[in-house]
Amino acid sequence: MTTPEPRPDLHNTRHYEVRHTTEYVYEDYVTASYSRACLRPRSTDHQRVVSNVIEVTPSANVMSEHTDFFGNYSHYLEIRTRHTRFAVTKRSELEITWPQVDVEALNRWTVATAREELRSTAAGFDLDHARYLLPSRLVDVTPMVAAYAVEHLPDNKPLGDALVQLYELIYSDYKYAKGATSTTTTLEEVIEGKAGVCQDFAHLAAGMARHVGLPARYVSGYIETVPPPGKPKLAGSDATHAWTSIRTPLGWVDLDPTNNHFADSRYIVTAWGRDFRDVSPLKGIIFSEGSGSTLNVAVDVIPLTKERPHRQPELGDLG
Repeated sequence: MTTPEPRPDLHNTRHYEVRHTTEYVYEDYVTASYSRACLRPRSTDHQRVVSNVIEVTPSANVMSEHTDFFGNYSHYLEIRTRHTRFAVTKRSELEITWPQVDVEALNRWTVATAREELRSTAAGFDLDHARYLLPSRLVDVTPMVAAYAVEHLPDNKPLGDALVQLYELIYSDYKYAKGATSTTTTLEEVIEGKAGVCQDFAHLAAGMARHVGLPARYVSGYIETVPPPGKPKLAGSDATHAWTSIRTPLGWVDLDPTNNHFADSRYIVTAWGRDFRDVSPLKGIIFSEGSGSTLNVAVDVIPLTKERPHRQPELGDLG
């Protein structure tokens, strides 16, 4: 395990614009479409949402918003006009300031003493403690997963070191491989295959933490990326990202097994839940005689200068 090097520059306040378009092109007319989506970033201790605009093509007959069980903004979209193309675009402006994780302060606890303190503090009714310890469809802690968690997160391990070791373990032992898994891949399959994508690694870290008694949630959002040296950043080339947030006696700590570090001010939160199924960016059903469709997703995470004035909310803003 290596102690993270201080990087104050990664914890300064940053400003971003996020553009995210999901487009379906259908082989035949769709006569009706009913969708549920997480489109509006949530406000957190580290994130301020300046504005959020949602555009739907064709225009939705019904578009409503509510707060779901996990505190996320959930949108319902209903389209009853014939169409062969369905697109949803959101544009968000945000201000992000993540503090640096104090590993030494967390080391005042071990995994075991942290578990006991969290359990004692949650005595009575603490919904966050209960719902992020329970298994879910994609974070099912089987005997294999439990044994793996106990091996790598032993009770006597200092808590801060254990969290660092958790993301380092997954980063070093697992290959990032698109197509190696699907949205239904189990934790056992990830462990056996030693490959996956950010979704799988976030699920695995959450499952291991939950088994040793540390509540853990799956976080969906974005991260600022930088193109290789000398290469331009292509429009639409960013992507959604996923990581894990683990509850400690000092509060929630977000870590990214895919990139081998704690979250910093490059991380933008959209939603969180027990697993991917709770925070899917867009899901639903359609009615059509056609048998196929083409999916296109374009994401841009654009740093903004402090001098740039923030766009004023427009008609149709839901943020």
